[in-house]
Amino acid sequence: MLTSETPERGIAYRAGGLALFIAAGVILTALAFEHLGGYAPCPLCLMQRYAYYAAIPLLFVAMALVSEMPRVAALLFFIVALAFLGNAGLGVYHAGAEWKFWPGPATCGTAQALPTSAADLLSGLQQTHVVRCDEAAWTFAGLSMAGWNVVASLIIFALAGKAALQSASARD
Repeated sequence: MLTSETPERGIAYRAGGLALFIAAGVILTALAFEHLGGYAPCPLCLMQRYAYYAAIPLLFVAMALVSEMPRVAALLFFIVALAFLGNAGLGVYHAGAEWKFWPGPATCGTAQALPTSAADLLSGLQQTHVVRCDEAAWTFAGLSMAGWNVVASLIIFALAGKAALQSASARD
C-alpha cells in the first residue's frame, strides 16, 4: 500500500529529479565534447566523471524510494551530495592547475607506456596526442570544462543535500 505523499517527500523528489537531470545533462555534454567534438579528456577529466557515473543510478533509485523508504532515499541522496562536494574539490584542483595556480599531477600529460626501441619511440610520437591536465582545451565565459564542472557539482551537491534533508525529515 502506498503511503500518502508529504510535502517533504515531494520536495525531495523534485530536488532529486533536478539533480538527476543536471547530472545526466552534464555527463552527456562531456561525452559529446569527447566523441563528437574531438576533445580528448585528460586523466583529471576522466576522474571527474566518476561522480556522475555513480550518481545517476543512485539518484534514480533514491527517487524511486522517496515515498516508501524515505530514510534509505535520504542516505542515497546524502552519498550523492558528498560525491559531488568531493567532485567540486577535484574540479577546483584541476582548474587551478589549468590557471597555473599550482602544478597538476605528475602523470599529467605523460605517456602511459615507455618505448622499448627507437622504432617504437618514433612510431609512438607520430601516433600519440598528449592531453595535458594543466592546459584548458576549451573555455566559455572564462571557465574551462573543469571550472564548469565545479559549478555543476556544487549545484548537484546542493540539490542532493536538499533532497537528503527533506527525505530524512519526512514523516512515516
